[in-house]
Amino acid sequence: MPNKISLAAVSRARQLPKWSQLREVVQFSKPAFGRTARRLENARTIGELRAAARRTTPRAVFDYVDGSAEEEITAARNIAAFRRVTLRPEPLRPVTDPDTAIELAGERSALPLVFAPTGYTRMMHHHGEAAVARVAEHFGVPYSLSTMATTSVADVREAAPGVALWFQLYYTQDAELNELLISRAEAAGCSTLLLTVDTSVPGKRLKDVANGLTIPPALTARTFLNMSMFPAWWLHKLTTPGIGFACLDGVRGNYTSEDLARTLFDPGLDFAALERLRQRWPGRLIVKGINTAEAAREVVRRGADGVVVSNHGGRQLDRSAATLEVLPAVRAAVGERATVLIDGGVRHGADIAVARALGADAAMIGRAYLYGIMAGGQDGVVRAYELLAEEYQRCMQLLGVRRSADLAARHVALPGNGSDDH
Repeated sequence: MPNKISLAAVSRARQLPKWSQLREVVQFSKPAFGRTARRLENARTIGELRAAARRTTPRAVFDYVDGSAEEEITAARNIAAFRRVTLRPEPLRPVTDPDTAIELAGERSALPLVFAPTGYTRMMHHHGEAAVARVAEHFGVPYSLSTMATTSVADVREAAPGVALWFQLYYTQDAELNELLISRAEAAGCSTLLLTVDTSVPGKRLKDVANGLTIPPALTARTFLNMSMFPAWWLHKLTTPGIGFACLDGVRGNYTSEDLARTLFDPGLDFAALERLRQRWPGRLIVKGINTAEAAREVVRRGADGVVVSNHGGRQLDRSAATLEVLPAVRAAVGERATVLIDGGVRHGADIAVARALGADAAMIGRAYLYGIMAGGQDGVVRAYELLAEEYQRCMQLLGVRRSADLAARHVALPGNGSDDH
């Protein structure tokens, strides 16, 4: 029978801890002052920023950002594709003084990241596009303004004089409207034009239909009731300039909102339009909305400087391929000289590293920073960037990579390739 161990000695050995023993392991963080600051500090991931945005924003507005087309299959695929990738670290590689910067479209970017164009940004928060541009300027990454922005390109440039400003263009059959948009982008010093080509007709976003957030709007009683539960949001909307298509000021007398939507979603867009735009635009021209290697090869052959591998965040054609799945083939099709960007499903800094490894120069984020702006205005955009930047640098270093330029296909394993099974 085993000997019994007496607990008496253990009991006699107990004593209260001394503060000198505790102070190295017990530290009290400085409290954040203000409800917004605390909300943002408590958001430690983009997913938690999303949850905060949902609590602080009317349902119709949140659904507009968060929702996608029809059954939302493509949007889910975009996110899942990143999650299925396995990272393959290389040990014993020095990673002191990491360099996350890259050369992107002829400009230096502090991170392989671009703030993507998003419409109606001042609907999400009254700080709007100008705030996003200021954050991009502060951190040294590009910002692309949407044709459907609620702040004009001139006002964005005034708000952020030093930002690497791009302009996203819907090229229409209205030559006068096209020239107006292009000339304003030129006057504001936009270096790059993003031509969107996946909007021949509007995708059907069922959440927006249910909420009445359509063009023209048809807000339901339920939507108004829900909005009434967010008095701060209402106050800011009522005490700041009205929301409209600011980049289209000067053509409103000729177009209703319904007319504009019908014009911008142009079923007649073709390769000839791309070639005309190439002749007109003197800067970099990147085609956004490419989802096959064949399409990428053709637009580059016809004069584009690069492509954005994009399915509009799953907001247009549902059941299309996840962008990450076609990225390697697109890069192979266009070669190393063309600029290749990717959007859709980027929710973590590791996603940016994966995109770089599989052939993208940089990743574009839309929803990620919109969750931030809904949760806390300009400070929320800062928080979104900081989370992604921290995650990206940590991932890069743990992979054994000191520079963004050194991320390569050997650092990732795609599902089913068996590259790390032996």
